Amino acid sequence: MVSEKTVAEATDQIYQSINADNLDIDTHIAALKAALAREGKKEAVFDPSKLAHGNRSGRKLMQAYFRQRGVAVKFSA
Repeated sequence: MVSEKTVAEATDQIYQSINADNLDIDTHIAALKAALAREGKKEAVFDPSKLAHGNRSGRKLMQAYFRQRGVAVKFSA
């Protein structure tokens, strides 16, 4: 069972997962998706500077992967 995390907590876990070679990433995406739904948000916002690959191709790959799992991703400036 996925514990009820806030969007911020789920986002932090995704940063940790990405920097740990995507360890348990699908579990964290599911927790983020549930948190977004509970908080009535449509998309998750990530800071590219906290990503292992924050360049354009890395961001596009991340958006595509998350979109396949039902989560829209945007990046902060």
